[in-house]
Amino acid sequence: VGLPVGQHIHLSAKIEDNLVIRSYTPVTSDDHKGYMDLVIKVYFKNVHPKFPEGGKMSQHLENMKLGETIDVRGPSGRLIYLGGGKFSIKTLRKDPAHIVSVKKVAMIAGGTGITPMLQLIRYITKEEDDHTEMSLLFANQSEDDILLKQELEDVAESFPDQFKLWYTVDRPTEGWKYSTGFVSAEMIQEHLFPPSRDTLVLMCGPPPMINYACIPNLDKLHYDVKLRFAY
Repeated sequence: VGLPVGQHIHLSAKIEDNLVIRSYTPVTSDDHKGYMDLVIKVYFKNVHPKFPEGGKMSQHLENMKLGETIDVRGPSGRLIYLGGGKFSIKTLRKDPAHIVSVKKVAMIAGGTGITPMLQLIRYITKEEDDHTEMSLLFANQSEDDILLKQELEDVAESFPDQFKLWYTVDRPTEGWKYSTGFVSAEMIQEHLFPPSRDTLVLMCGPPPMINYACIPNLDKLHYDVKLRFAY
């Protein structure tokens, strides 16, 4: 498809006479020829009191029939994974890219922010000569909201030396064995790689999570600002 690992696409459609554009990260990598897989959470009408209309694009995609088309634009994004622990990163969209080489990647994802992480996890574990280690802290509202849970757990089981997985949820059920509540400094300290010159932190999730939970706690734990990236 011509979509480097780390990049996303834009889907656009005319919905109720308005042009709606949304960004999605395929979970397939560039060696899947002629197609890509998107993981999309459908936000239906009248489910969430704050968003009575639901998600315009996700409902549109849910109602599309086989054979119908949609406009796709891309690739887009400020990060490309080059393999072997090497990332090409632009601080701002118009900046020149710089190369960051690491041995470990610490990931913090919230909700549908798991998709760029899964794309990277799938690619690294598929490449036999890529020994980059990964740890993921995945935040959700409840256990039922955890997207791709089974696949993530299968990867953690198949690659125990290369991929570590930990969850936190706002509303735990009885017997929940992972963390509860917002991403905290303690969770980062216990379940992600410690700060070092060999560790890159990747974040993807709702802006409040990034701005109020991730960044202040990474600051508190002295993670290098230059070795952090928020999708």
